[in-house]
Amino acid sequence: MLQLFVSFLKVGAFAFGGGYAMIPLISEEVVTNRGWLAMEEFIDVIAISQGTPGPIAINSATFVGFKVAGVIGSMTATFGVVLPSFIIMMVLGRLFLRYKEVPLVKYMLSGIRPVVVALILSAALSVLPNSITGLIPGIISAAVIVGILVFNIDPIVLLISAGALGFFMYR
Repeated sequence: MLQLFVSFLKVGAFAFGGGYAMIPLISEEVVTNRGWLAMEEFIDVIAISQGTPGPIAINSATFVGFKVAGVIGSMTATFGVVLPSFIIMMVLGRLFLRYKEVPLVKYMLSGIRPVVVALILSAALSVLPNSITGLIPGIISAAVIVGILVFNIDPIVLLISAGALGFFMYR
């Protein structure tokens, strides 16, 4: 239980930029360091996390915790990943409201934004080899990217459509 808590506490404490930015850290901890999931299982967890309500990190922690130690493990991992954000947001929320117009704060946030983009790109690249395993998955992936970026189609619609397509193609 302590390993679960500490692993997800680290993820929660050091993964800035939201869910996608947390994927490399979760992968490193869950797949590489602890061996709780194989990379293929991890990709499935990310896919399930996208298809269920809630943030990726919380959904991932809940699933991994459940796999490792049942309901108590699920609660432990989830608490670990949420605790740092809760504490940080309570402190920063008060400070940000008071100091958001200070140039130093603006400059720091400007420096953090590119890092967040890099973390999201890193997450995408880390799961790419195990996600797009052939021509059909590549076409589906490309179609979703075009649907979002060119035609501004709601990602939820694309997610449900891709799930239905996968069900009919691979059953």
